[in-house]
Amino acid sequence: MPNPNQIYIENIVNQTRSSERKFREGNFKGAIEDKREVRCLLNSNFGDEEILKKFIEELSLLYKSKFDLINDHKLRIDESKINKIVKLLEQKSDEKYNKGDFKGAIRALRRSEKYLAKKNIPV
Repeated sequence: MPNPNQIYIENIVNQTRSSERKFREGNFKGAIEDKREVRCLLNSNFGDEEILKKFIEELSLLYKSKFDLINDHKLRIDESKINKIVKLLEQKSDEKYNKGDFKGAIRALRRSEKYLAKKNIPV
């Protein structure tokens, strides 16, 4: 019988991949809905380091790029500034979602996830 955490992680990874696929197809509303569902799943079980670590690994795979300005910027700023930027981008995403601007909402949320990718998680 599979571990309940493993099922939870697989669900988060599948939703993240589904959101990415929908974004690339131009289905911005579907993409933001999937991302928001992933956020709800992560917030409901936020204390589990294994789940958070696997989510961040998945983000690193999705947003891996040779020329990434956000990655270059992350090298120059500290952890508290990164967290502040992520919160700001998530707020912006929520505001745009509430206004019906799904493309702007998913773009802000994806940008915030790029700051989370490759983030050091204490084990």
